[in-house]
Amino acid sequence: MWKLDLDSDFFRILDKDRNIAAYFWPDYGQILPENKYDEIVEKMHKNGDAIPGGFLTVPMVKFGLFANNLEVDVLQLSSKLEDANARIQVWKEFLLEQHMQHSIQMSHTDNDMLSLTFPIKFQQNTSLDKAKLLAVLSPTLDALSQRGLL
Repeated sequence: MWKLDLDSDFFRILDKDRNIAAYFWPDYGQILPENKYDEIVEKMHKNGDAIPGGFLTVPMVKFGLFANNLEVDVLQLSSKLEDANARIQVWKEFLLEQHMQHSIQMSHTDNDMLSLTFPIKFQQNTSLDKAKLLAVLSPTLDALSQRGLL
């Protein structure tokens, strides 16, 4: 169901319709010298080096309010805020159940959306091979999808 698309030092995670569902930022460890970061990361991917995990970034909530020239009345505003709050509550329940450390930030691609980032720690170090990464990321992605969070 999921597909990984490498872009520089991170992966886009695509759903079955080839839409971006999430981003995965591998934990490459400390890369030295820093001025050789890109070269070293590229070599790690070519060699299929193993990593301990990384960070998953997913869309959290879209408000539908912060578009240029948007005009709404108070009922529309209230409805959009209620919808956003309902989505936030689903995320809140999930995060509390899972006891997940996380951070929330404005999406880098959409100023009307918040993104949520949380660490992923693999049970054992996993190769940067796409198929192997998908095998360890899929259970989390599937759980989020089943809850309607992706």
